[in-house]
Amino acid sequence: MSTQRDYYEILGVPRDAAADQIKSAYRKIALKYHPDRNKDNKDAEAKFKEAAEAYAVLSDAEKRKRYDQFGHAGVGGAGMGRGGAGGFSMEDIFRSFGDIFGGGGGGGGFSFENLFGGGGGRGGPRRGASLRADIQVTLEEVATGVEKELELTRLDTCGTCDGSGAKPGTKKTKCSMCGGYGQIQQSQGFFSIQRTCPTCHGQGQMIASPCSACRGEGRVPKRETKKIYIPPGIDEGHVERLSGQGEAGEQGGPPGDLVLVIHVEQHDFFDRRGADLVCEVPIRFAQAALGGSIQVPTLERDDEKDGRPKFVEMKVPAGTQPGQVLRLRGQGLPTAGGRARGNLLVRVTISVPKKMTAKQQDLLEAFDEVDAEHQREANKETAKSGKGFFDKIKDMF
Repeated sequence: MSTQRDYYEILGVPRDAAADQIKSAYRKIALKYHPDRNKDNKDAEAKFKEAAEAYAVLSDAEKRKRYDQFGHAGVGGAGMGRGGAGGFSMEDIFRSFGDIFGGGGGGGGFSFENLFGGGGGRGGPRRGASLRADIQVTLEEVATGVEKELELTRLDTCGTCDGSGAKPGTKKTKCSMCGGYGQIQQSQGFFSIQRTCPTCHGQGQMIASPCSACRGEGRVPKRETKKIYIPPGIDEGHVERLSGQGEAGEQGGPPGDLVLVIHVEQHDFFDRRGADLVCEVPIRFAQAALGGSIQVPTLERDDEKDGRPKFVEMKVPAGTQPGQVLRLRGQGLPTAGGRARGNLLVRVTISVPKKMTAKQQDLLEAFDEVDAEHQREANKETAKSGKGFFDKIKDMF
């Protein structure tokens, strides 16, 4: 099981999304949640920065490749902040968007940051990053439900400084460059442009004596084990979001979420079709012709027999044909919520012996003579009423 930032979910695009699709998705989010369009809306600001971080990785072919292969560890991101994912700052993100929002990519050009008059607004509480965990379950665990232990490392609020980043007993001081606003204003031609303060990086405050535990970041890595209950009947690819279980926010902001993605392992004997299970069972020719009963394995385990599969009896009707599917009701998987149960579908194949004893061969030859005579009589009756099998073959050619 691994944890990683859920960049594709942040932008709302599939994992095989094209570059233009990713760019378009980010543009919509950036326009919708830019802080200067959502004054005093910390949640909008957090979504804006979260989307910028996701785009910083997914818009770069090499970073995206590493992310797809290795997840969060492949891009080495720890949030946008001062370096961001893969070394991108917020200014880098804005600079790279001249082609989308119109304007150059630096050197006094009219950038995305300039369009709204700032690169994220005054520093303050920021929502923590959401994390993703992929959990593998077996088909047997889908049948019964299971509790899994998930080990993850996430950024948690520093217990030494309570998330302030300042050494206990000290306080933050107002930034002398921006006066505590988090932005500086510059004149550029006819425009008056606000930019993120390069000294405090938009925080508006400086830490003279950083906390020794978190080195002024306000958050520290924390490894923990969570117990996750997977209910019966869970589907492949099911996504569950645990609110507030992601990384801690910055400056007192709310935590992110933990996104769980469930993967069901392929079974050696059973195939799954929704709540139904499908298997293939060989029977003897005589059983198919005469009918009878056979023992069919299920997903249930017999504790009295060292956990071996439990078997149920299934009746085989006389005249059963190769490939015919027989149904055992209620022997499949539980549906989501456990209100009903699917069926076990058994596809019958005919087992043909590779070697026979002399007695078996004599009996089978005798049966074949009788069967051939019976077939000839049946063909005569068919010929009287219409075209027989060989007549139809001739018509084909």
